Amino acid sequence: VIALGALDQKSSDFSVNNLRIIAARLAARMPTVVAAFHRARQGLDYLPPRDDLSHAANFLWMLLGKEPSELEARVFDVAMTLHAEHEMNASTFSAIVTASTQSDMYSAIASAIGTLKGPLHGGANTAVYELLMKIGDEASIKPYIDELLDRKERVMGIGHRIYRTTDPRAVILEALGEEVAEESEERFYFDLSRKLRDYLGERLAGRPLYPNVDFFSASVYNMLGIPSDLYTAIFAMARSVGWTAHLIEQYANNRLVRPNAVYVGEESKDFIPISQR
Repeated sequence: VIALGALDQKSSDFSVNNLRIIAARLAARMPTVVAAFHRARQGLDYLPPRDDLSHAANFLWMLLGKEPSELEARVFDVAMTLHAEHEMNASTFSAIVTASTQSDMYSAIASAIGTLKGPLHGGANTAVYELLMKIGDEASIKPYIDELLDRKERVMGIGHRIYRTTDPRAVILEALGEEVAEESEERFYFDLSRKLRDYLGERLAGRPLYPNVDFFSASVYNMLGIPSDLYTAIFAMARSVGWTAHLIEQYANNRLVRPNAVYVGEESKDFIPISQR
């Protein structure tokens, strides 16, 4: 994204029209870059996008080298839509803080990507897939989760800073996953996700901890043939349209975002000269 900004001679033009052009370019180019990266690391040739395919279908085509079925394209399109925007989350706030300094949109998006990468934000979908692989089978769910919770560790894909019930996006993704699973030979982790969800419902009964958008996106992407280390990059591809929408609003009525901090550490400590330390 930073490289794209370096090539754009109008990156510091904050007019609404130019910002919309940048936003559209990012939405188009980020999937192309992710797909090209994946094919390059496999020693495969880059596949250019096709005019006859939708945005979602094009990505699957460029990534996997085969035209997706109508169902696969629709499921991925809905998954991208569900990830496109979710108000003032950490990565969106990061982008807005960067833009508020009058840095360009590309830099603001790069800032958002760095924030999204964390396992407590956009990296959670990859962590969910890794959790499923570690559990391995239905019989291992109870002992693995019990040990995890006894150590007071986090179960990735469970809980949300906003929702105190099941994330509505997770409900949609589970329904889509069932459609894909009926035609897929890779439904194992999707079924395991459901068993895991059921046991967590029993184990965490009475606590406001339910599946979030990452919980089923991992197994749905797996059934679509997408490598797990690309899940967060795909999240960024989808969320780019939400980020840029917020940024266009920020640039139109910009004020520097400069939060105050309240010190709550130790007080009245004696100063020790450097020579005596």
